[in-house]
Amino acid sequence: METGFSCASMTAPMPSAARPPKGRATIADVARAAGVSKATVSRFLNHRETLLTPETAARVEKTVAALDYVPSPMARSLKRGRSRLIGLVVADIANPYSVAVLRGAERAAQQAGYLVVLFNLGNESERERAAIEALAAYQVEGFILNTLGTDPGAAGEVARHGKPAVLVDRKRAGMAADFVSLDNAGAMQRVVAHLLQGGWRRLLYVTEPARGVSSRIERVAAFRSLSEAQGNAVDARVAELDDDGDALEQTLRESRQRAGPHPFAVVAGNAVVTLRVCAAVARLGWQFGRDLGFVGFDETEWAPLVGPGLTTIEQPTDEIGRVATHCLLERLQGRDLPVRQILLAARLVPRGSSRPATSPGAPSGLTAGKRPSEVETGFLE
Repeated sequence: METGFSCASMTAPMPSAARPPKGRATIADVARAAGVSKATVSRFLNHRETLLTPETAARVEKTVAALDYVPSPMARSLKRGRSRLIGLVVADIANPYSVAVLRGAERAAQQAGYLVVLFNLGNESERERAAIEALAAYQVEGFILNTLGTDPGAAGEVARHGKPAVLVDRKRAGMAADFVSLDNAGAMQRVVAHLLQGGWRRLLYVTEPARGVSSRIERVAAFRSLSEAQGNAVDARVAELDDDGDALEQTLRESRQRAGPHPFAVVAGNAVVTLRVCAAVARLGWQFGRDLGFVGFDETEWAPLVGPGLTTIEQPTDEIGRVATHCLLERLQGRDLPVRQILLAARLVPRGSSRPATSPGAPSGLTAGKRPSEVETGFLE
């Protein structure tokens, strides 16, 4: 038969209210059970028991143990004016790039004793100001912004809260903040040089609509500049994705027809574009490395599994996240530093999709890279 008594109540003169409350115990529960004020409990928890009588300190200690009370790290930090929280706003968590940057940022933050609070915009740029406002309400100490960078009021919202911010991947006009990103021009140079060295001379760059996003604009500009530097030896075009899958298929067909007997290759602006290109190529019944060459920005877990393997540009996403966090932490430490722009190098991961080109319909031993009429690339690293 149940007696209603616990071992503790039979062996120790604990206050009758020391029965554990439902849910997590609070400092008010401890104070009520010990018969003291919350200030007295706070003094004990902050190791200032010398201000208490031995009897009071012992009673509070027993009550804390009985209620299994654990002080809230957040509450203790806020009391000291520090939340040790970093707000990270991303444009789209479905983008593998954002996930990888988040991992790097989280690791660096945890090593420094901080936690990252994530806000996903779902590619709705108009929510950026609301995201900053919401994170500020959680008392984050600073922001890392990996957004589209097109909300004109976001910079003012950050300034209004007086908290430092670091921009990742996308620049923002009128905002003086540290900027950490891939070296987009350098990465595109690696892509174009690799394709030209393999004999691919008819190139199509497929990108999401620019819409003022700096990284997309920079990659398009670099692709055009590098291609134009080759003169008539290279025919390069740019296509922007829309929501119509048939339109992408038609663009691929037209590009291949325009290439004629010359090998034709596609460059995808990010992993999202790569998926769309893969779907279109599958519907067309083509094969990477045979019917078209391919290089895509962003290394993914599935890139080696598609056809002969997709050649990719691997962004140093983990390092980008870590560097962005370190920049923010330096600002939080009050270091007086100039605004910095940190561009990190990419790594080309070659696979079968960009192997040396063979003209469509030509004997397998005839590679486009051996045509004497075509100019060898003049900007190989």
